[in-house]
Amino acid sequence: MPDPNPQAMEFFLTRRSRPAKILRPPVPSREELLPILTAAARVPDHGKLEPWRFIVLEKQALARLAAQAGTRGEAMGLDPDRIAKGVLQFADADLAVAVVHVPRPTGKVPEIEQILSAGAVCLTLVNAALASGWGASWLTGWHVHDREFCREGLDLDDGEWVAGLVHIGTETNAPPERPRPDVPAITTWVNA
Repeated sequence: MPDPNPQAMEFFLTRRSRPAKILRPPVPSREELLPILTAAARVPDHGKLEPWRFIVLEKQALARLAAQAGTRGEAMGLDPDRIAKGVLQFADADLAVAVVHVPRPTGKVPEIEQILSAGAVCLTLVNAALASGWGASWLTGWHVHDREFCREGLDLDDGEWVAGLVHIGTETNAPPERPRPDVPAITTWVNA
């Protein structure tokens, strides 16, 4: 017989990310962030490979990355608006966690399962931050898909890439609710 957890279910039925641009200090301390990271690491992980790792980006590192995004975006010849958006993702932040996909070569666990595990870490990190009372948002952007930016700015090894930048902070104002999927319209029931 199931043992329901109504509070957890209510959380999942009402959870929502908070836009990174509305997150401000205070941000979690290292001691407050550790259980959030611990919860994020409790995701499905076929083969116990831990095909991900965390890079916690504090204010000074975010300022450095903002400057690097500006320089790198110009070198790439990107549109100024696109560069500005990449810069602001770091410049306006006070704390972000880069979830880095770390491929683990194995003959048993397909790469896609490792990638999906890294995605699960991102979502669980957002949910753990929200459940802890913080605002959180999972973002990416042109910069995290640029090999040179990631190598220079985040010291990523060959083959590693950023699955997400999870911004965490104090919510300054609640965004309006957005439309949600029509679950019956996207669900197929198969009984035979």
